[in-house]
Amino acid sequence: MIDLHTHSSASDGSFSPSELIFYCAEKGLSAAALTDHDTLSGLEEASKAAQQAKIEFIPGIELNIQWPQGEFHMLGLGIDNPSGHLYSLIDFLQENRKKRNDEILKKLKNIGICISRAELEDFFHTPSLGRPHIADYLALKKIVKTRQQAFDRYLAKGRPCYAERRGADVEDAVHAIKKSGGLPVLAHPMSLYLSWGKLPGVLEELFEKGIAGIEAWHPGARVAECKRLEETGKRIGFFITAGSDFHGEKRPDRKIGKTAGQKPIDERFLIDELQPALIAARNG
Repeated sequence: MIDLHTHSSASDGSFSPSELIFYCAEKGLSAAALTDHDTLSGLEEASKAAQQAKIEFIPGIELNIQWPQGEFHMLGLGIDNPSGHLYSLIDFLQENRKKRNDEILKKLKNIGICISRAELEDFFHTPSLGRPHIADYLALKKIVKTRQQAFDRYLAKGRPCYAERRGADVEDAVHAIKKSGGLPVLAHPMSLYLSWGKLPGVLEELFEKGIAGIEAWHPGARVAECKRLEETGKRIGFFITAGSDFHGEKRPDRKIGKTAGQKPIDERFLIDELQPALIAARNG
């Protein structure tokens, strides 16, 4: 059992990078990737923990991509030599996170809920502050009962305190990941909010732009959808990955090493899919 999509407290997960890796080992995983949002800050700690825990570690990241509807996230898997280009892209995304957070906090203040960015930064200690942290803080302050209620009442799209966030350009992100020794993967494709009639065509366009893999297996999709995504992706030429999108206690529905339908993530996604793709890319 493996997992190619996890999050630590370096972004919006509840476990520190080392705690996450030791938890993976405790649950019997043989390999795991850390893919925090718009940051590489947890990778060194996670890598050292993986050496201690004797499990294979895949350094990664999850980047927010500009997209007109739904949500477009790109995983970078196998980032073993982060480039200056990637660090510049991360700086751009982090700066836009701050601008979005400030806009959300301003809108909250306008309806009588006063929270400062300094408060959030002091409490969460992460370079990737975002809506989940604001939602958690609203729950902590008893303004709402749960994170989900914070989204439903204030922070989700269409709610009074929602703010748009600018993402990275697709081709720029692809280039930054490849220059860092990694491979770009479309995370949870169903989040693009496209019909099955339009999705294959868009996937073909993304393949032409350099995205090498798709995360066909994700707990946010149904098993039948994942099978269809895998078949479609293979036909286009993508390699296929699977992940849990694990966040720890903050997303109890996501179980480490489990994907859609609570299916264990088989090591074939590493041995038969990701590893050969990385070898091929590094050999030119």
